[in-house]
Amino acid sequence: MDRLRTHSATAQFFVDALPPRVVTNEELCRDLDTDETWIETRTGISSRRFLEPHRAASDLALEAAARVLHESNTAAIDIDAIVLATANPDQPFPSTALTVAHGLGARRAVPIDLTQAACTGGLLALELASTMIGDRYRTILVIAVEVFSRQTDPGDRTTRIFFGDAAGAALVVPEGREGKGIRSVVLESEFDMSVGIRGGGSRRPLDVAAVSRGDHYIYMDGPRVWKLATALLPDVVRRAVADAKLTLGDIDNFVFHQANRNIIEDVMDTLGLDHSRAHITLDGLGNTGAASIFTVLAQLSREDRLAAGRVTVIAAIGAGFIWGAMVLVH
Repeated sequence: MDRLRTHSATAQFFVDALPPRVVTNEELCRDLDTDETWIETRTGISSRRFLEPHRAASDLALEAAARVLHESNTAAIDIDAIVLATANPDQPFPSTALTVAHGLGARRAVPIDLTQAACTGGLLALELASTMIGDRYRTILVIAVEVFSRQTDPGDRTTRIFFGDAAGAALVVPEGREGKGIRSVVLESEFDMSVGIRGGGSRRPLDVAAVSRGDHYIYMDGPRVWKLATALLPDVVRRAVADAKLTLGDIDNFVFHQANRNIIEDVMDTLGLDHSRAHITLDGLGNTGAASIFTVLAQLSREDRLAAGRVTVIAAIGAGFIWGAMVLVH
């Protein structure tokens, strides 16, 4: 579904927050039936970050949120809503977004949790926040956080090598400049069970037997994910760029969900673009799910690549499957 912007909103002040613990391929290979060369060649990942055992998703989210407020000189009391995307909240309920609002002192903020969009969660959070902008909501804090180290089987090389922990955040606010801000969004979905977590919901409640089977861990059909990602992402990128009345040559930054370097390079090849135009953080962070696009945007911000007039395409695909692309003019 293509969505042209009929109102004016933009996303800005992109930051990330990373756990201090670095987990290298060498460390993982001590317990997994694989080797460092295989991991790096197949994924492009050399290390990832794991959150300390005593901390939870809201702790990392709070760190990112505090950075956004500091960089934007925004008071917590001025936040109208918090949209938080994660596939691994502190607990099923109460709300992780509310936990963050409480920690910040954002007493006016409406807490909204997106908990099942997985790797597309960050993109959906930006889209949801942008559609809320109006008279009632003027300043929305968007956060994406993942603690996938708690959801991957330490003995499963199919998932353990890919995933890491991170948080990212941004502000979504009204955009007063003609032609600037979020120009277009394309979102699509198709039901598919190739990636997920079997246990823990109403269909398969967790019990001793479910835990013994590993139903609380992520499972993934890697070849299926590859096939869909490389086929679907180029299409939504092209459509979003066309809807914004731009060409691929007008785009300064391509920000893809950081699942696998080879997938990103394949998508860029299909688009006929040089790999260097798609920025990478997965080499040192792994797949950080909903947070991954924010880790790239934060890096671009630090390098002053999101200056006024630059154009960024953000694209992601996640379990479900849900996929899409957004054009943001800075």
